[in-house]
Amino acid sequence: MDQRRAEPDRNYSVSPVSLYGEFTLTGTRKVRCAVSLTERDLVVQRLTSGPAGRSKAALSLKDCVGCRAYRAEDNADPAAYLAVYFYPLTRRWMSPGGSRHRAEHCFRVAALQDPRANLDEAEKWARAVRERAARQQSSRSDGGAMSVLSRPTRMMLLVNPQSGKGQALTLYNNHIQRMLNEAGVTHTLVITERQNHARELVKEADLSQWDALVIMSGDGLLFEVINGLLERADWEEAIRTPMGILPGGSGNGLAASVHHYSGASLVSTEELLVSCGFLLCQGLVARMDLVSIHLSSGPRLFSFLSMAWGFVADVDIESEKYRHAGAARFTVGTLVRLASLRVYRGRLAYLPASEDDLSQVEGSRNDVTLRCSGQASSSSSSSSSSDPSRASPRLNTFHNSCHSNNSRKARRKEGAPCRSASGALGGPPDSLLPPLDQPLPGDWVVAPEEDFVLMLAMYQSHLAEDLLAAPDAAPDDGVIHLFYVRAGISRGALLKLFLAMEKGAHVGTSCQHMVHAKVRALRLEPLSPKGIITVDGEVVEYGPVQAEVHRGLGRLITG
Repeated sequence: MDQRRAEPDRNYSVSPVSLYGEFTLTGTRKVRCAVSLTERDLVVQRLTSGPAGRSKAALSLKDCVGCRAYRAEDNADPAAYLAVYFYPLTRRWMSPGGSRHRAEHCFRVAALQDPRANLDEAEKWARAVRERAARQQSSRSDGGAMSVLSRPTRMMLLVNPQSGKGQALTLYNNHIQRMLNEAGVTHTLVITERQNHARELVKEADLSQWDALVIMSGDGLLFEVINGLLERADWEEAIRTPMGILPGGSGNGLAASVHHYSGASLVSTEELLVSCGFLLCQGLVARMDLVSIHLSSGPRLFSFLSMAWGFVADVDIESEKYRHAGAARFTVGTLVRLASLRVYRGRLAYLPASEDDLSQVEGSRNDVTLRCSGQASSSSSSSSSSDPSRASPRLNTFHNSCHSNNSRKARRKEGAPCRSASGALGGPPDSLLPPLDQPLPGDWVVAPEEDFVLMLAMYQSHLAEDLLAAPDAAPDDGVIHLFYVRAGISRGALLKLFLAMEKGAHVGTSCQHMVHAKVRALRLEPLSPKGIITVDGEVVEYGPVQAEVHRGLGRLITG
């Protein structure tokens, strides 16, 4: 074998070489490599007599999650070992885009016969790789708009073993445990045992022990965690605890949204899990909008994903019987519900986002976390049509049926903040919502229809792994993306709408029955005697409900 010395090729990478060494590959000592570390890459070149281009690889440190140096168990071996862990995007066979796959590169460091000296050399390399990988991650923090988790990171990882197909623990053992260990993340595994277990736990936990709370489940477990944090006496500090999401359920809407914000192409199942695990290890933290929800009774709730009434809520809940099918349950549920399409009566009103609000949204999209590849685009024009009632909505005279005769005295003055019914509960006050039994201000818009097939309010991009419901949403854009479909739509047209939603193309369709608006608050008063309302996929009390977005209240690990 040709063992000539290969000088670092400074033309291969724009960044200058900061470390250079020659090592053998672990398990194949006959293969010797020249390894160069630059600010951006780990360049590995096999020392062979063949063409250099065929034996050289530049491994981007942006794809590196960790690195470690260690000694073998055989004390007779003086060598040390350097293991570097990457999760690069690789092109999928017969499919557009790429997905992340694990790639471990392990080198044997044995320049000297002194075991301590070899280990020192390997540790020097490991530190240098970790430092440069961390700088690459920090460079993606959009000028400081996103923060970076402290290192080493301590995480509480909550797993619901019953979510989805009941495979969350298996997926943790097969993928996540190893990935977190490679990234040097210390984590404590907590297996939830019952409904509201996570809510009770985070409400009482000493959060100073953790740098982040990570949920591996469907969206319901994160709903518990968020509301548990906001029920604490120190809710203002607690809700700023970074939260991470790993898909382990059927819907996985937030996990799919986090993946989408990274700019990667559509993936599902275990590929989505690996992508979210990688982004979790990167440790970039963005602000996340939360939406306060008022029901006619009970305490205020906080939502991170969606609120639904009608068709979407029906499919979500009625498809529970097909849970064993995983994400396919929603496809089955959609077809079943289409066969007997329901129409719901109700009143819907909303406070449109102003031009200033929307300009801030655009700034947020440019400055914070959206690095999307543009699978689909949305424009405000998609909410208008030839329907004159949509172009000139009537001014608000809407109030729910239980407002009192004295409600006129309680109407707020134009432009004055209105008090919510949140009382002394945790979370910020609602400045846009009057009590549910009071009429709405005059700057709200009332939907002219009273017969609906569905109402869907989204605050993240994805409703499920394969449903890009709000393609231009950002984690902290400060708006609710409101969709409603009026009665009269055919089954075929509704099916086409949901098929288009898989790629976010529904917002650009010419469907005359769908309305899309960006709003800051909304109120819904169902008039049909029976129905389902869901918040983040969880069933809530059926009846009048109103919501207001609180921009950037939470913290989300987005990579």
